[in-house]
Amino acid sequence: MAAKPSRHIVVTGAGTGIGRAIARRLDRDGASLTLLARDRSRLEETAAMLEQPAHVVGCDIRDRSKVEKAFAGAAEKLGPVHALVACSGLGGSNGGDTGADRFDELVATNLNGTYYCCRAALANLAPGPEARHIVVMSSILARIAVPDYTGYSASKAGLLGLVRSLAATLGDDNVQVNAICPGWVDTDMAWEGLDAIAASTSGTREEAYRDAMRDVPLGRMGQPDDIAGTVAWLLSPDARGVTGQAIDQNGGAWVG
Repeated sequence: MAAKPSRHIVVTGAGTGIGRAIARRLDRDGASLTLLARDRSRLEETAAMLEQPAHVVGCDIRDRSKVEKAFAGAAEKLGPVHALVACSGLGGSNGGDTGADRFDELVATNLNGTYYCCRAALANLAPGPEARHIVVMSSILARIAVPDYTGYSASKAGLLGLVRSLAATLGDDNVQVNAICPGWVDTDMAWEGLDAIAASTSGTREEAYRDAMRDVPLGRMGQPDDIAGTVAWLLSPDARGVTGQAIDQNGGAWVG
C-alpha cells in the first residue's frame, strides 16, 4: 500500500520565536512544510532544525504580488496547500525607537500581509473533502488596552474580524479558520517589550518582568511550544468543530 501523502502546511514568520516552534512541531507531526518570511537566513536556520526537508521562501508579505508568487511556487514544489499558519508580524508601539509613527507599517504587515497570505493560500488550496485550515496569530492586545500600541492593537483586532468573516465564508467548503491570541510568550519580541518598559520606568528588565507577571494569574510567560501545541490541536480532527474562534492563551491575563 502506498504511503499517504503528508499535508502541505505553509508557516509564515517561521524564522524566529513562535513561528519557529510551530514549524518544528508540525515537522515532528509529519507535515511537509513551506517556511516563509522576509529573512531567508533565519528560515534556513529553522529548516536545519527539522527532521524533513522544507521549502524555504524569502518574501515580504506586504507585497501582494510576491506573496501570490510565493504560494504558487510552494504549491508547485510540495503540492496544494492543506493549511496556512500565519505568524509573520511586527510588534512594538507606534513610536518605536525613533518616535516616528509606525501605524501604517504595523497594519500593512500584521493585517494586510496576513490577508494576502490567506488569499494566496485559498488560491492554492488542496481539494476536500478533508478539512483544510487557516490559523492566524493575533494577540492579547486585540483584547486589552495598552498605551501607544494603537497600530499593533488595531492590526491584531482586525485579524479577529478577518478570521470570523473567513470562517463564515468558507464553512461550506470545510475550511476551518481560527486565531490564537497569545499573551506574554518567551520570545525576543516579548523581551524587547520588557526592555522598553524598563527603559521608560528607569528600572531593570527583572523588575519589568516581575511587574508584568503580576497581571498573569499563572505568574509566568508562556513558551513558544505552548502555542505550537495549540496550533497542532486546531489542525487535528479533535478540533473539527472549531472555526471562527479566537483561542486566548495568555496565562489567564485576559478572560473573556
